[in-house]
Amino acid sequence: MSALLSNAVLFSLFIFSLAMGLTLIRLFKGPSAQDRVLALDYLYILAMLMMLVLGIRYASDTYFEAALLIALFGFVGSFALAKFLLRGEVIE
Repeated sequence: MSALLSNAVLFSLFIFSLAMGLTLIRLFKGPSAQDRVLALDYLYILAMLMMLVLGIRYASDTYFEAALLIALFGFVGSFALAKFLLRGEVIE
């Protein structure tokens, strides 16, 4: 891996970590439940992006598979939370 790519990967990991910290603040201090659901949704997107960047850094397919699982479970979780907020129940 070249020095430029290595520095770009480290910089992106730092920025993603900073964004995760700010998202956690929004998750715990959110004024409404909808804000907390959006923060949780953004948190799983950031986790997926971090896994993809780590997969590039370490040249491992395992990180890409983990990112795919995070995306799948995050989507299902966001859908379930949105349905719960809308109707008050997940399973009809």
